[in-house]
Amino acid sequence: MTTVYERAALPRPTQGRKRPRPSPAGPPLALLWAGAAAVVALWWYDTRSVVGLSGWLTDAGRITGLLCGYSCAVLVALMARVPFLERRTGSDRVARWHAMAGRYTVCLLAAHVTLILFGYAAQDGAGIVRETLSVVFDYPDMLEATIGTIVLVAVGITSARAARRRISHEFWYYVHLLTYVAVFLAFFHQLALGSDLVGNSAARAAWYVLYLGTAALVGWFRLLAPVRLNLRHRLRVESVHREAPGVFSIVVRGERLDELDARPGQFFRWRFLADGMRWTSTPYSLSAPPRAGLMRITVKALGDHSAAVGLLRPGTRVWAEGPYGSLTADRSTASKALLIAGGVGITPLRALFETLPGQVTLVYRARTAEDLALGGELEAIAKWRGARLLYAVNGADGTRPRFTAESLRETVPDLAEHDVYLCGPPAMARDLYAALSAAGVPDRRIHHESFEL
Repeated sequence: MTTVYERAALPRPTQGRKRPRPSPAGPPLALLWAGAAAVVALWWYDTRSVVGLSGWLTDAGRITGLLCGYSCAVLVALMARVPFLERRTGSDRVARWHAMAGRYTVCLLAAHVTLILFGYAAQDGAGIVRETLSVVFDYPDMLEATIGTIVLVAVGITSARAARRRISHEFWYYVHLLTYVAVFLAFFHQLALGSDLVGNSAARAAWYVLYLGTAALVGWFRLLAPVRLNLRHRLRVESVHREAPGVFSIVVRGERLDELDARPGQFFRWRFLADGMRWTSTPYSLSAPPRAGLMRITVKALGDHSAAVGLLRPGTRVWAEGPYGSLTADRSTASKALLIAGGVGITPLRALFETLPGQVTLVYRARTAEDLALGGELEAIAKWRGARLLYAVNGADGTRPRFTAESLRETVPDLAEHDVYLCGPPAMARDLYAALSAAGVPDRRIHHESFEL
């Protein structure tokens, strides 16, 4: 690890150590699995006996269909960006749950369709093609459900990592929104044909509550709350500043911004209403604590959209959603903190570097000294609060400093007593997780959020 700059820490009183909190993922996950267990229990209660091959296939199709219906509701609910869930659990973790729910949904859907069709064909003594055509065109609400199935499979294909690397984010995003259409089209056949729902008024009512509650979450947090935020706060670009090669800070002005309760370490989804940019919503973290009607983000040009951000003109209208994220001081469990930033990952950690209580060390990884964005601010903060600031840059021959358990312990001898906040490229974050765990840092003290999903 190459240290380009380091300021010795000044004495600073530390807060009393907080009692470690349980993982914030536990309660929401428990609730999701409890819902799945209730669905299985409903199927079990309604299944008296299973006879013959057709019975086994059909009943297997019933349970996979019920679980798929439940998974569809969960999938959409996790897209709703409920602030409580995203702030408590973390946006990247919610995104991973959403991706996992998507894979479960597509697999359950494929199993449901296959098992039901073969079960019906065995029961009727018909060929699979004839039975499929009969189900699609003769059964109530099945044509709409078939269209919804095709749409949902298309969404799943475009969401696969191999496909994501070959399509633009905008194309993926708008295809992804078709999930709402697919779930809506498939909903009614569940009530018309689902034997576990048709004759069970309590289960039918619970299914309505599940789907209407999910629709209410999406309607409020994806539609009404953003409209209210932007009508109330009237955001506009105040100024644009170059921080490093290809890195720009954008200052946004708004009315009554203190009411947003945005915290250092959080992010918004930003839509700049300029030519060629208004159709793209991108997450960027606050790179400084909000102050007196102003918020600031810092963006690195990594593509056409992010490059255009540096060309924004003052006065450009801004549409924002948030604040989101749990990479905040609320996650702190110790009186000492180590912040490790890679590249433009410095943005949320710069805000935390200024505001986190206790003893703070910041390690900033970049290719060259010229790429160290916000360096002047970081040095001023380090001097003001008596914190340690270390830069890790490539050597003259291009050699990259390695983060290992040994190098981290050498940099921070009492590393296991620190909370560690990470923000950087996914590969760097994975390597750091392994190194920190090997160095004895408990998992509950490693805090990280990623926007790659």
